[in-house]
Amino acid sequence: MRLENKVAVIVGAGQTPGATIGNGRATALLFAREGAKVWAIDRDLASAEDTVAMIGKEGGTAAAAAADITDEAAIKKALDGCVAKWGRIDILHNNVGLSLAGGDTVMEEITPEAFDRVTQINLRGMVITCKHVLPVMKRQKSGSIVSISSLAVLESYPYVAYKTSKAGVVAMTEQIAYMHAADGIRANVILPGLMNTPMAVEARVAALGKTREQIIAERDAKVPLGRRMGTGWDVAYAALFLASDEARFITGVSLPVDGGSHVRVGGV
Repeated sequence: MRLENKVAVIVGAGQTPGATIGNGRATALLFAREGAKVWAIDRDLASAEDTVAMIGKEGGTAAAAAADITDEAAIKKALDGCVAKWGRIDILHNNVGLSLAGGDTVMEEITPEAFDRVTQINLRGMVITCKHVLPVMKRQKSGSIVSISSLAVLESYPYVAYKTSKAGVVAMTEQIAYMHAADGIRANVILPGLMNTPMAVEARVAALGKTREQIIAERDAKVPLGRRMGTGWDVAYAALFLASDEARFITGVSLPVDGGSHVRVGGV
């Protein structure tokens, strides 16, 4: 029960349909198993409610709220709902993002509309969410913010809007860490590598015209550790540690969860 008596907001607690579990849903389930009350936010309320139902079946406590991450009023309303119900927010888990599904591509072909769309969801949405959570945590004199960036910020990822926006998430996290340390608030960021999640795999099946099996095999082959992608659970367990009091002296950290991809040199 590493999160006993904690209230955790998971933004992006639903998921894209697919055969595997996404980072947000896995994190919501794990946090609930560890004792947290989970406030599950997603633009797709039905998907968030599915997550809540899974938590309920395991005996956990959770509730769902709808919010489009591009709509500040909707974000604030969803967060206010959590405070009204449970009185506090101890953990904010920012799990939103897209790339190919938002029209992302290489710099020579990117359109202003696609760049704005991806950046609005991947970066601005997290900034605005933190904007409305920080006053709650400051009143409490405590809180942990864990945001999901990507290993794309370190490697030669080809699509410009995703890489740029996810690099911004790292900068945002570092700023929160030093600006709010005196308030007892910690902020850390996870850099997932190649993951077998619905968002990562199904989006590429749709965009690249390959089968799921081809996409999975190609991605597995690139992972140094075991030649197999990670899963949503790998991200969830990293988030659990960073959110918990076990990481009470850790802030401003970027943690790769990538099977060793960040230490690979020369594409070997």
